[in-house]
Amino acid sequence: MSENTNLKTNNWFASWFDTPYYHILYKDRNYREAQIFMDNLTHYLNLPEKAKVLDLACGKGRHSIYLNQLGFDVIGADLSENSIAEATKNANATLHFEVHDMREKFEDKFDAIFNLFTSFGYFENDNDDLKTLVAIKESLTDYGFAVIDFMNVHQVIPNLVPDEVKTVDGIDFHIKRYVADNHIIKEIDFEDNNEKYHFTEKVKALTLEDFQNMMNDAGIYLLDTFGDYKLKKFHKNTSERLIMIFK
Repeated sequence: MSENTNLKTNNWFASWFDTPYYHILYKDRNYREAQIFMDNLTHYLNLPEKAKVLDLACGKGRHSIYLNQLGFDVIGADLSENSIAEATKNANATLHFEVHDMREKFEDKFDAIFNLFTSFGYFENDNDDLKTLVAIKESLTDYGFAVIDFMNVHQVIPNLVPDEVKTVDGIDFHIKRYVADNHIIKEIDFEDNNEKYHFTEKVKALTLEDFQNMMNDAGIYLLDTFGDYKLKKFHKNTSERLIMIFK
């Protein structure tokens, strides 16, 4: 059995991210905010023109497309074959997409690697998170920088909305959120065409200290932390995000 097939059966994200419903539920995400974040990030990193950028866990590639429009040579990589098939419709000479497991390093080396919008902490095994960090480090050029944009669990957990119904495209998504076993869990139930669906999202409640410990083990230098998409200082209890710049 290949690793990909294995992932499909063992991990929630392999099946959920591959369904059209994932993209329906999250279609109203604020992409303008995401673009401002990428403007701020690329300015802060002072990336050279035509820098090679990897968008790791790129989904359908919206952020990769925007980074490419900023003038960078971009590869978008994701485990979801459906998402990559969709993203590839936008490929061009300096924008490519590929199916890739983030625990494995790339042959190419990049000037910047972005892992955006809480696309980390999905693996059951803690060692896989460490493997991912090592793979990121080994895929950077000598002068390259990596960025992980994660939720700030100290702010998210006290403000979790336990029950919510979100109606999108005529589908009522019943969402339950809770913390269990050091994971933030979201249960999603809905019905479409008389068929019932149930999906679970499960992300490790990783703190800055957790990341620092893993980065030490991976031989990574944490250079800076920010608390929001405008790159304001990180405050443990109030910041919306935990954004880490490292190499």
